Amino acid sequence: MSDNEQRDVFDAIADPTRRRLIALLAEAQELPLHELTSQFSMGRTAVSKHLTILKEAGLVLDRKVGRETRFRLNAAPLREIQDWVAFYSKFWSANMMR
Repeated sequence: MSDNEQRDVFDAIADPTRRRLIALLAEAQELPLHELTSQFSMGRTAVSKHLTILKEAGLVLDRKVGRETRFRLNAAPLREIQDWVAFYSKFWSANMMR
């Protein structure tokens, strides 16, 4: 994936592990990789791969602090999903009235 290409936000949140990572980061200001990894029954490499996909979609930002990498949520790209759901909510409302 090239630098100017971003991963699709819908693709990034399709996986339950990535949705859980987003939820964990939403609850904290910033978390180091080892703390995130401790929340899953998978290794550091697998969690890192999920975080990379979230980063490619712009949902996660990271920074180095010494030898540690810390991650935080960037919720702005979730607006695309909110807008998509909002568009279709008018159809649900109409169908509920019937």
